[in-house]
Amino acid sequence: MKSNFVKNHPYLIVMVAALGYFVDAYDLILFVVIRKSSLLSLGVSEKVLTETGLNLFNIQMIGTFLGGIFFGIMGDKKGRLSVLFGSILVYSLANLLNAGVDQMWQYYVLRFVAGFGLAGELGAGITLVSEVMPKEKRGYGTAIVAASGAFGAVMAGLMGDLTTWRISFLIGGLMGLVLLILRFNTFESTLFEKARVSDKLKGDFFSLFTIKSRFKRYFSSILVSLPIFFTIAILMQLAPEVAAELGIKTEIKAGVAVSLVYIGLTLGDLSSGLISQWLKNRLIVIRIFLVLGFIVLVIHLIFKEISIQWLYFTYVVLGFAAGYWVNLITLAAEQFGTNIRATVATTIPNFARGAAVPISLFYQYLRTSFETSVLGAAAISGFLCFILAFSSTFLLKDTFSKNLDYIE
Repeated sequence: MKSNFVKNHPYLIVMVAALGYFVDAYDLILFVVIRKSSLLSLGVSEKVLTETGLNLFNIQMIGTFLGGIFFGIMGDKKGRLSVLFGSILVYSLANLLNAGVDQMWQYYVLRFVAGFGLAGELGAGITLVSEVMPKEKRGYGTAIVAASGAFGAVMAGLMGDLTTWRISFLIGGLMGLVLLILRFNTFESTLFEKARVSDKLKGDFFSLFTIKSRFKRYFSSILVSLPIFFTIAILMQLAPEVAAELGIKTEIKAGVAVSLVYIGLTLGDLSSGLISQWLKNRLIVIRIFLVLGFIVLVIHLIFKEISIQWLYFTYVVLGFAAGYWVNLITLAAEQFGTNIRATVATTIPNFARGAAVPISLFYQYLRTSFETSVLGAAAISGFLCFILAFSSTFLLKDTFSKNLDYIE
């Protein structure tokens, strides 16, 4: 009876997954927004503010990396819903506790725990939506989920600037606990229930590395995401520093940059999802958006002493160009069988998020070892990310309207 309910009401799952990604993105991006204010209030000096902020961000991303593996495997072994419940409980409690920290070691521990919990939300939600939606309309469902997440990040930008950093963390934690209650009305997908009785090994993470063709699909999907997390880790988090080198006298708040980028990302997710439905092809849309993003990155970094309005406009377009994210995560979920689909769909977004760590470390390496300017280091890092991403699209096959009822 429950399975029939899900089959006949797939948009209930879409709504719950969308709300989950809203809270996920709010919590993930919130630290980028309140980085400066929270660290200053905890006694971190201006001299090491940027370095400390990047280190905390990296700790959070390492948490998502490890959490992606754990929750991905659990999603295939225990079910997609078990991950949706467990992940949101972990990161909601972590953010509630984060509101009361008064020492840096507490901040580091709780950002790691929050990142670990955040790791399960998107992959499990996208897997569930992909499995309950009609195959020809999956793009609509995943576009709604992704756009909701982007809007959650916009909310993080607004709350981070309108409230104190402690209140912002409290809001995120409480939203997660409210959503946890709403999820008691959701049910498991019929495809997982069918796969549960199979004797095939489920959630076998290491099987992704033992077959060359499978590893190629998996690793290429991660590389395609690099420009998105370059934008988050460098252009957004270091927006004040970038604006200063561009000769802009007005103070730029990270929260404003985040809100504008994610307004663009909300529009980009919806647009790329709809365009892929129209073209019946996800890879073509990904390539178009990557080219657009590269062009806007060049414009963003080379034109100095521009108006504040023009800078804000480039933030929005940078976000819009990153809107291929919805097609990428849908493509990832569609590439693999039901017995490892949650493992793939959960680890790929979180390994992609984790890629922010080497990106930021590479940026810092350029800055310290070669005394490269902020703009120069950002340009080299960004160009490399776009080259790797665009090249990797040619190692993937399009999966639009692919039948997902199979076992690897």
